[in-house]
Amino acid sequence: MTEEEMRKRLEALRLEHRDLDAAIDALTNAGVRDQLQIARLKKRKLLLRDQIAILEDYLIPDIIA
Repeated sequence: MTEEEMRKRLEALRLEHRDLDAAIDALTNAGVRDQLQIARLKKRKLLLRDQIAILEDYLIPDIIA
């Protein structure tokens, strides 16, 4: 996977993460009682956050002070 492909993948993951956040907020504010559905969305959101962190770590080198 090239660096450009990784950056595109990172942006797609960030967009999906934001979309899930909005969906969770909408379901919560609408008073949806389906906690299983909300829990699944939150689990997916955490998985995306982990994938985002992995790509960011790879793309952004550590600065040694």
